[in-house]
Amino acid sequence: MQPLVSNTAAKKATNLTISRELLAEARRLNINLSATLESALTEKIRQEKRIQWQQENRESIAACNELAEQNGLFSDNHRAF
Repeated sequence: MQPLVSNTAAKKATNLTISRELLAEARRLNINLSATLESALTEKIRQEKRIQWQQENRESIAACNELAEQNGLFSDNHRAF
């Protein structure tokens, strides 16, 4: 899977607000907040883009599924399982 941004992309400082307890526990466990946020945000962006793509292509997907249900798939006669 390709990253959304390169590892050498410029960084931008930002302010976030999180609970004190959560921050204290993350620091106690030596969790890199920036890396953790980037990882979680990357996954969230992928999820949202996937949902958006599915919504934008809903009609085409339904048409393809209907065509396959009515006529079967090209590979139906060539399956080994």
